[in-house]
Amino acid sequence: MKSLKDIAVIVTGGASGMGAATAQALAEAGAKVALWDINEDAVKELAGEIGGLAVACDVTDEKSVEKALAKSSQAHGTARMLVNCAGILIGQKVVGKDGPADLAHFQKTINVNLIGTYNTMRLAAADMALQEPLSDDGERGVIINAASIAAFEGQIGQVAYSASKGAIVAMTLPAARDLSRNGIRVMAIAPGAVETPMMAGVRDDIREAIEKNVPFPSRMGKPEEFAGLVLEIVRNSYLNGSVIRLDGGARLA
Repeated sequence: MKSLKDIAVIVTGGASGMGAATAQALAEAGAKVALWDINEDAVKELAGEIGGLAVACDVTDEKSVEKALAKSSQAHGTARMLVNCAGILIGQKVVGKDGPADLAHFQKTINVNLIGTYNTMRLAAADMALQEPLSDDGERGVIINAASIAAFEGQIGQVAYSASKGAIVAMTLPAARDLSRNGIRVMAIAPGAVETPMMAGVRDDIREAIEKNVPFPSRMGKPEEFAGLVLEIVRNSYLNGSVIRLDGGARLA
């Protein structure tokens, strides 16, 4: 897409962190942004600040996503871009001091991070596929999913999280191939540690260790850097079917 002006976009997990930064960057670029989040109060506040549309949505629920799509389309028209940032991180070892991990934590992580991403992608893509192309190449839309470097080098206690993000990485290319006939690109971004509310409870010594593991710059990533990469992916129509690491060269130990 050469321009985002008046283009309808959807950002899941839009109330905070990378989703919020992405929604703001897209709005500043002229897009009509629908912010989806399960936290209705928080998403309303941010939407009001950037002139976007707040939509309460549970990405794991088919009916909830269908209603969110209908509300977004009614306000802005059919979305030509979807950025999936909704996700959770629950750390738990396979076998801990109290025995085997709670199966429910694994199921919940997969449900939100993976199934939620696939659910929104399939339904949004179905609407995009019916629209007229936006360029001479026949591009009708772009979908960008948030993965993680934990997909490649998961750490202790990250089995569920790594499994969910690894699956997002694995489905990027086949999803791009599936949607190629519809003129819809699919990309994924795999960030390292990013300064988001998910990282707010990290102890200082752990934070220091994380930052020392980043070759350059030796710090956590910023949500705005994720948002900037989203904008570049949108503008460069030859980016498709790939996963881009955004981690300062870090490799998790």
